Amino acid sequence: MKKILYVVLDGLGGTPDPKLNGKTELEVANTPNMDHLAKKAKLGLMDPIAPGVAPESDAAVLSILGYDVDKYYTGRGPLEAHGADLEVRDGDLAWRANFATVDEETLKILDRRAGRNLSTEEAKALADEVNQKVKLDGADFIFKATVGHRGVLVIRRKNGRLSSNVENIDPGYKRHGPYSIAIANPPKEVQKCIPLDDSEEAKEAARLTDEFIMKAFEVLKNSEINKKRKAENKKPANIILLRDAGDSLPKIPTLNQLYGLNFGSIVEMPVERGIALLTGMKEVPIEDSTDYKLWAEKVLYALEKFDGVYAHLKGPDVPGHDGDYEKKIESIEKIDSVFFENLLPKLDFSKVVIAITADHATPCSLKSHSEDPVPLLIFTEGLASDDLEYFGESACSRGSIGRIKGTELMPLLVKIARE
Repeated sequence: MKKILYVVLDGLGGTPDPKLNGKTELEVANTPNMDHLAKKAKLGLMDPIAPGVAPESDAAVLSILGYDVDKYYTGRGPLEAHGADLEVRDGDLAWRANFATVDEETLKILDRRAGRNLSTEEAKALADEVNQKVKLDGADFIFKATVGHRGVLVIRRKNGRLSSNVENIDPGYKRHGPYSIAIANPPKEVQKCIPLDDSEEAKEAARLTDEFIMKAFEVLKNSEINKKRKAENKKPANIILLRDAGDSLPKIPTLNQLYGLNFGSIVEMPVERGIALLTGMKEVPIEDSTDYKLWAEKVLYALEKFDGVYAHLKGPDVPGHDGDYEKKIESIEKIDSVFFENLLPKLDFSKVVIAITADHATPCSLKSHSEDPVPLLIFTEGLASDDLEYFGESACSRGSIGRIKGTELMPLLVKIARE
């Protein structure tokens, strides 16, 4: 059986853009290594969850690893918490968190990511203040900063359980069944946490969440760290936005149980780490996630040890959210010229199947995830080529793989690897 190399470029996908003469960021980028591979490969498009859904990364990643999110997904919060090494018991309330900036009088959101220049060290110091100074009525909590403006909150009720059937505080995302979807033109104000059913567990979850938000706001707006940021003309990280609550970890079969394969994972964000650990992948640490040559070396190392390797590179997603065309294109080009340049010549494709795709599209024109399907490339020796000229959405739309759902990709890769 061949080994599987599954490469996910976060937010790689785009949508035809008038600013780019009707092309996507990937199609404009200079990507000779991926293009060369595409000419020998099979191409297609993939809806990470389903057509018409603009997914968040967590639900999308579960889906593209072969898991039905409607069956297994319990919210992003528990996955983030697990990836950040926080315990989530059944009945705990776990939230994905963002430090953000609001007007201190109106609570109108000025920046959902506190200028995107909050250092991890600043965030951890602010989290320490919140943990020390905020007390909740009838519950304990742990708030942990993870990477940059990101964090996770776990609330544990002292007498009873909590329900995650509550709406998001973060106005940029709305609950859609078990998961959240990005919404266009969201409200500017921090939202109240609204219970979505009449249960005591949901009402108490909403009450405790609102209590935490306001008490943490009072701590953050008076923090010396934020006073210093203001003095430096930086936006204060004076509010915590919460979304994607869950009240248990997913109970899912591992990839080994499903396919009899041992996978290694190379990821950089807590949510992807949480999913990788839950699906039974062994972690291959990446010491510097900005060093794409190191990424290539780690992948080659992991392929020696495991039946399959899942590598998830964050690069293109961040500038997509910022609407920065130049930086998203530059990120794609750097991945091609450093990561793939140092990886592809060293792979023996008589023994390896490679898939390159994305967890979702993040078009610069939207500054958020979109419903667009993402490009997909699959190559190994012996697989008939589609003989298409480049790796991009338009070429992929003509590929023989067609348009598939995320849950179909992993079984397809396993099938090809075993042929």
